[in-house]
Amino acid sequence: MKKILGILLFIGIALNANAQLLWKISGNGLEKPSYILGTHHLAPLSIKDSIAGLPEAVDGTSQVYGEVVMSEAMSPEFMQTMQQNMMMAGDTTLQVLFTPEQYELVGKAVKENLMADIAMLAKMKPAFITQQLTLILCMKHLGGFNPQEQLDTYFQQQAIQSGKKVGGLETPISQINVLLNSQTLQRQANLLYCLVSDIDKAMDQTKRLNNAYKAQNLDEMLKLMEERDGNSCDPQPGEMEDLLDNRNKAWIEKMPSIMKEIPTLFVVGAGHLPGTNGVLKLLKEKGYTVEPMK
Repeated sequence: MKKILGILLFIGIALNANAQLLWKISGNGLEKPSYILGTHHLAPLSIKDSIAGLPEAVDGTSQVYGEVVMSEAMSPEFMQTMQQNMMMAGDTTLQVLFTPEQYELVGKAVKENLMADIAMLAKMKPAFITQQLTLILCMKHLGGFNPQEQLDTYFQQQAIQSGKKVGGLETPISQINVLLNSQTLQRQANLLYCLVSDIDKAMDQTKRLNNAYKAQNLDEMLKLMEERDGNSCDPQPGEMEDLLDNRNKAWIEKMPSIMKEIPTLFVVGAGHLPGTNGVLKLLKEKGYTVEPMK
């Protein structure tokens, strides 16, 4: 369940210094500033109109860098790779990964939400089923959520239309590995069971994160991401590092040369921004001045 929290995001106090999604990056030899914007996959596209300083950041930069180049994630080559990676190898099936009672409950959730018999998904990785279930559940429970309108895609499309370069801090394949290959199949199955065993709780957590993002409060987002239940549904050692910290550190190694070459608008998941190993703190440690746009 908490893995879902790690992939989702952001509630707030207007006077809080961290109540902001858009940050200006300057100093440390940069001739012109760059910017970093935190996004959330469940937020309505209209939130862009309430982000302070966004027009200045868009007009003042010559390229947009996302986590990945979204058009590459839509290519036939990527889709083929995705299909290969979402299937389990060997003799392992979903039924092997669950007790009979768990298998029945997961099957019920799959039937009600994905409109499929679980036997048809026998070779599909549990992590992929978790992602698909989460998407459908969010469409059912979150008002205004439209998976066809994503902030990340929007800013890349706008950049292309303006003749600006679009780049990615990592490849779509690396994201597949994080989401589908970084955990054992048994751990993936356990997390899928965590979701279906208490869907109401999962959706309540998701709504709180969604409200936090709309309020543009990084501190509250971080607090929600660090909540623990004290059971096997909590992140295991290394999981949050794989999902956030290690990726943040890899991005920080790439960002200086990107910004030095051309003023850049970075558009990444808001969960990557706050915290001890968050991108904002890591940028400051590199010697940059990082300040919220007003």
